[in-house]
Amino acid sequence: MLDQTIDCIVDSPDGTRPVHVVRPDGLAQFLDTLPVAQAAFLRDTTFGAKAGEIRFLPGPDGVTGAVLGAGSDRSPFIFGNLPLQLPETFSWRLEPSEYDSQAATLGYCLGAYRYNRFRSNERNPAKLFVSSGHETSLAQASATWMVRDLINTPANILGPVELADFSVSLADRYGAVSQVSAGAALEEAYPTIAAVGCGSVRPPRVVTFHWRGSAATDASPLLSLCGKGVCFDTGGYDLKPSAGMLRMKKDMGGAATVLGLARIVMQADLPIRLAVRVGCVENSVSGTAMRPSDVIRTRSGLTVEVGNTDAEGRLVLCDLLHEASAENPSLLVDCATLTGAARVALGPDLPALFCNDDGIADAVLRRGSMVHDPLWRLPLWPGYDDWLKSPIADVNNVSSKPLAGAIVAALYLQRFVAPGIPWMHIDLYAWNDQTRPSRPEGGEAMGMRALFALASNELLA
Repeated sequence: MLDQTIDCIVDSPDGTRPVHVVRPDGLAQFLDTLPVAQAAFLRDTTFGAKAGEIRFLPGPDGVTGAVLGAGSDRSPFIFGNLPLQLPETFSWRLEPSEYDSQAATLGYCLGAYRYNRFRSNERNPAKLFVSSGHETSLAQASATWMVRDLINTPANILGPVELADFSVSLADRYGAVSQVSAGAALEEAYPTIAAVGCGSVRPPRVVTFHWRGSAATDASPLLSLCGKGVCFDTGGYDLKPSAGMLRMKKDMGGAATVLGLARIVMQADLPIRLAVRVGCVENSVSGTAMRPSDVIRTRSGLTVEVGNTDAEGRLVLCDLLHEASAENPSLLVDCATLTGAARVALGPDLPALFCNDDGIADAVLRRGSMVHDPLWRLPLWPGYDDWLKSPIADVNNVSSKPLAGAIVAALYLQRFVAPGIPWMHIDLYAWNDQTRPSRPEGGEAMGMRALFALASNELLA
């Protein structure tokens, strides 16, 4: 089971109890609408409608409803604690008020997620009635659950073959045409991915699938997505310390995010063409693993010296980007848990955005802010380009200097994008270090909703 079904929604309001959403400036008016005893209860318990504050309304037969303070928070996350705060013994409905009902549905569903495949569930989330017209929010929530499930699945269960199989099953679900490369064919077509995977007994796979919306034509925009699917990263011969490996099942978070975005695009039946490439591989240590100072000839013909075997993600992506560029996409996007340097610069919540087109970069940053899925732009600074020089190959996979690691990684990838192709590289963390409303500890889809907003607006303009 790599893909749960959302189970916190009911489609009938029958028997549901109300959740009133109140902001501080509307609190006095709201209290006037309540029975005297309930209003007195809220006053006596100093309810101030602060963001996330909740009270239950008492009645003769127990709890008759709930009140959620929203403060000034306009994000979906204000609703994220409700699934586990509300009693699960009956279903609930959100009363109309000054909030975005689509965002509320999304935030509620994101907060109801849990990964309990290997343990008994302590309690189920309370169920919420959602009326028709919320299909987009439910689709985005379902895709986020899928991404989280993929990232949270232990690496002994989700290896390269399993990730490839899941990618094909997702493509089949929406009628996309898929192809899987393995063995000698993979070594020929994707030599850098083969090099990363040659140290593992679990063989690498590359999955490619193509889809087009029911209203799309040969002239419709082509969105091309590439995802880093390193199912576990030991670092190779440049071995990570043990603490550095504890979360390395999430090193396929870029691939998971790409698959989640593809799912939303296909489910929405956007009038575009879609191409998806996922490099599924494990970076392990053995007598057959690639070594520091090895030289690999990439798909593009450029040779790369392996300066560090733990910089394997850019090797996974470079062949995919070169192949994707040949299709002349309207927009080429890659997603990867690529560098610790991006996290040092921006922390865990902000994916680093690199883009060779200012207009597209501005658009995705704006859309990300609108849908509460932020990114932050870092420069493709050409002054650092020669830090990737190699004395024996066309390029090294790491910098000669211990600075600007995320920028240098992006500059490496840029070499494999054909001139004139609009391209975005997103270096993301794909993980929540701690539980917050709508964002439980564990795997996370980052940048996915921002990219969908871009695809369904600017890409179609």
